[in-house]
Amino acid sequence: MKKTITLVGAGGKMGNRLTNNLMNSEYAVRYLEVSLAGIEQLEGKGLSVSKAEDCIPNSDIVIFAVPDVAIAKVAQQYVPMMKSGSMGMCLDPAAPLAGALPERDDVAYFASHPSHPSIFNWESTEEGQRDYFGGILAKQTIVCSLIQGTDEDYHVGEALARVIYGPVSKAYRIELEHMGILEPALSETFAACLVVAMKEAIDSVVEKGVDREAATEFLLGHLNIELAVVFGQLPGGQFSDAALKAIELGKKSILRDDWKSVFEPDSVAEQIRQIT
Repeated sequence: MKKTITLVGAGGKMGNRLTNNLMNSEYAVRYLEVSLAGIEQLEGKGLSVSKAEDCIPNSDIVIFAVPDVAIAKVAQQYVPMMKSGSMGMCLDPAAPLAGALPERDDVAYFASHPSHPSIFNWESTEEGQRDYFGGILAKQTIVCSLIQGTDEDYHVGEALARVIYGPVSKAYRIELEHMGILEPALSETFAACLVVAMKEAIDSVVEKGVDREAATEFLLGHLNIELAVVFGQLPGGQFSDAALKAIELGKKSILRDDWKSVFEPDSVAEQIRQIT
């Protein structure tokens, strides 16, 4: 039998992406949306919006595709309506780690998040190469965590995650706490911070009189080869002696000595508290 899905926030930023993949899936899907803009988005796809009381009590899985700051309120409203044996699915670890999910021993909780297509993109078409977010043409890996439930529940959740984030090349089963280290700590607090600093660095050298296009192309090209060397994508590739010296100079002048503390449990918990 087809599993019945209720997608909460179906017309939002993430909900729209999931809707596109669920529309032609083997799941029976019901769509919940409260914003007028979101409802119009769904109607433009030929979809109608359901009422929570009509679909949630009859759903096998309820997906919470809403912002982290809203999940606690939404979950408090909808989880009590879920039938025994059903599953609540989150698309990010932050809210579950912050204790946003109501206690119910008779339902399963599952979390999954996309890795997004690798910067080392091996897609054969230009369209696939430009699918930066994933979920359209470019293959990506995903991480999945069973918050509570059985191994069977995990496999049900992973199967759905492979559809909503498809095409998926591999799913990694990890602990929820480890998912929190990956996001926000690794991918956002650390990596996105450095990426934004790179853009600000370009702005800085432009202020020194360097042509912006030249600076941008120069940095992106060097990033390409530097990432390939560091992450083993270039057999035998290595930095020059001069580059190694520059890297050490950069670490001393740019990075704090205790920068790795961002991955410690107390720091991760504080990051999650602030974003939720």
